[in-house]
Amino acid sequence: MARNLQLTPLVFSLLFLMTLIKTSHAGSIATYWGLNVSEGNLSTTCGTGIYAYVNLAFLNVFGNGQTPEINLNGHCNPASNGCTFLSEDIKFCQKFGVKIMLSIGGLVGNYFLASPKDAENVATYLWNNFLGGNASSRPFGDAILDGINFDIQTGSTQYWQVLAKNLKSHSNVYLSASPQCPFPDNFIGTALNTNLFDYLWVQFYNNPQCQYDFSNSNTTNLISSWNRWSSSLKVGKLFLGIPAAPQAAVSGYVPSQVLNAEILPLFRKSPNYGGVMLWNRYYDELTRFFATILESV
Repeated sequence: MARNLQLTPLVFSLLFLMTLIKTSHAGSIATYWGLNVSEGNLSTTCGTGIYAYVNLAFLNVFGNGQTPEINLNGHCNPASNGCTFLSEDIKFCQKFGVKIMLSIGGLVGNYFLASPKDAENVATYLWNNFLGGNASSRPFGDAILDGINFDIQTGSTQYWQVLAKNLKSHSNVYLSASPQCPFPDNFIGTALNTNLFDYLWVQFYNNPQCQYDFSNSNTTNLISSWNRWSSSLKVGKLFLGIPAAPQAAVSGYVPSQVLNAEILPLFRKSPNYGGVMLWNRYYDELTRFFATILESV
């Protein structure tokens, strides 16, 4: 069923983007949407004008012959064809330059690539159901997503490079990844070496050896890890992935004053600096963390 998009988010978006032009640096903000029904709808998320990239999370069952499943945590039920209304929201976002990606994987799920052929089959499924291909029943209707985000934290450690190569063989498909900050990433390190990924939002949290040390106000590990990632990979843009609230992750939260004064001025000097990824939209909406760092991104 079609929904009427209110004018208010659109007006707010345009005004907000005008502010960004005046105050923002070269970076952008990415986030994840679909993890909590209280985060608001997708069109409102894009209408804020805050995010340049939104990952729809997660397709967390796929591969190894399984029927793929999406979990959007109460927003809608893809199993009953109940998420096709998102087509309108996705097009609204894209109209104003927001790239919408389907995030595959996640911390909780049942996904596994059993062979190169299995990876090819998953790529075909993603192309036909979410990207520029054709399928009899597309979970998000006729909207064409901008790309796929690899958030691989469990399952197989092989064949992700095959999946990436097959997806990237199609024109106009963006690839992003969300590796853990220990380098190289245990699951998709090989895939990242293909240099096919346009964006990396590295998770600099839940990994004490390469994140901000909140208890000692120490930036050493975080800066060292960033420099390793920045110098080791050929990638379009590298993003600092951090929690948008202390409760959004086990560890790795960085107070905005530390980000603004000590971290972002340094990271912006990296030639492949892309900005910040805030985990996730629900917590960012709750704390409005974005507002405290926007002028420094």
